[in-house]
Amino acid sequence: MKLYLIKSIFAVVILFSLSVFSQQTPADKQSQSILIIGATAHIGNGTVINNSAIGFDKGKINFVGDAASVNKTNYNTVIDGTGKDLYPGFIAPNSSLGLAEIDAVRATLDFEERGELNPNVRSLIAFNTESKVIESMRPNGVLMAQIAPRGGLISGSSSIVQFDAWNWEDAVLKVDDGIHINWPATDRRSFRGPDAGKIMPNKDYKTDIKQLDDFLNNAYAYSQLKAEEKNLKYEAVIGLFDGSKKLFINADNAQQISESVAFALNHHIQKMVIIGGEEAYKVTSLLKQNNVPVLLKRLHSLPNNEDEDVDLPYRLPKILTDAGLLVGLQAAGGGMERMNTRNLPFYAGTAIAYGLTYEQGVALITLNNAKILGMNDRIGSLELGKDATLFVSVGDALDMKTNQVEQAFIQGRNISLDSHQKALYNRYMKKYHGK
Repeated sequence: MKLYLIKSIFAVVILFSLSVFSQQTPADKQSQSILIIGATAHIGNGTVINNSAIGFDKGKINFVGDAASVNKTNYNTVIDGTGKDLYPGFIAPNSSLGLAEIDAVRATLDFEERGELNPNVRSLIAFNTESKVIESMRPNGVLMAQIAPRGGLISGSSSIVQFDAWNWEDAVLKVDDGIHINWPATDRRSFRGPDAGKIMPNKDYKTDIKQLDDFLNNAYAYSQLKAEEKNLKYEAVIGLFDGSKKLFINADNAQQISESVAFALNHHIQKMVIIGGEEAYKVTSLLKQNNVPVLLKRLHSLPNNEDEDVDLPYRLPKILTDAGLLVGLQAAGGGMERMNTRNLPFYAGTAIAYGLTYEQGVALITLNNAKILGMNDRIGSLELGKDATLFVSVGDALDMKTNQVEQAFIQGRNISLDSHQKALYNRYMKKYHGK
């Protein structure tokens, strides 16, 4: 009881202290046309325009071309981007941003529900637009995310949001885009008793597979009928059978990937994505044949197996891209996943250092991620008619030494790049260095 009371008091104190640095007010809708001219524009689809002109009005891009070909008088505001780089907003898939704030306090954690089969759990309605963690993403160019639940065999439904909004209704770009599942492994590492540290058979493997099999069989049968009473769990997955939703499968080793793809195909599931994919390089033919993209987990990690090259995670994007797969990057896969999402551009930078071209690296966290999420008609690249979600960086945005986002726009709105961290930095720099 005392421990619970202490934790509760601690949570109140922390939350109160966070409120001292209040959340930035979302920007007003774009009211005047804007032209960014002279920057090196990384379009996101592999194209680069060195002396570019990117114009947008009412939240949509209406001009993409060379600076010499644009009439500047058509725009109310002209921003000089000479010597700077212009990028589409970076997209963080499979993220729990906005679903948790303080890991040590259970009351602030909304990313996981009890039970194994929770397809009807919707991450969107728990999404907290005022998260202090979210505001620290924007200064690194991460402006959008797929918010996904965690836990169980079927975790629930994800949605895609942008990071400048009053509430989740304003933030959402796509509602309930997919269902997330965790594919069981045949073995797992033991953490208790005399076998601690050893790889042991997963005694629940067959039971878990049967649960998934029975559930999807029943859900498919339900989808073929007009039931008098709605079943919320079955209703949540109907989109998997008609192609309106994607199945996001958390699977790392080759056996998991092969089994899960075959399982999905056998259950009439039309679209699927592998999340994690540490051993996807072993089953590239299967993935390519079935048009299954891969969202690789955090690249700054060790290999899954002791006999693999230590730099294998860094080289995976190049290996899978060369095999003809659609590859994207996420920040999950390790501790402090929400905070580490701000490092998403630097993971792409590592992939460039280990074989990809620069524009391929940019695509990993822009257009490729947008395609994987089924949102490439609106976001992911600087193309006519798409959302004006983009940013200007003084230096290379994929290099942590030079990443310096100077100005960012979400759907044409000029957003604040302030954060709790920046406020503290400025406060103490002023005190101790007089700056």
